[in-house]
Amino acid sequence: MPVVKMRERGQLTIPYEYRKELGLGKEDMLTVLKIGDVLVLVPRQLAGDVISRKIESAMKKKGLTLENLLKNLREQRKRYSKETYAKAKA
Repeated sequence: MPVVKMRERGQLTIPYEYRKELGLGKEDMLTVLKIGDVLVLVPRQLAGDVISRKIESAMKKKGLTLENLLKNLREQRKRYSKETYAKAKA
């Protein structure tokens, strides 16, 4: 079991093997829980981060780009606008 040394400002280094295994990157946030005399570090993933990774993965699988999505959005808006305002005039 690796041992880490706490530095002057309370900083410590998480061993590389653990960071790699947990997929922790340089700017990732961790939640620190105090349970009795034990500190537990838990990777903190914001819901938006999780969702954006899933969307990015799905887009790559389908070969889509951001431009594809924006183009489709513009087309959907035009169609919606036509349908909505055509009904209002009738």
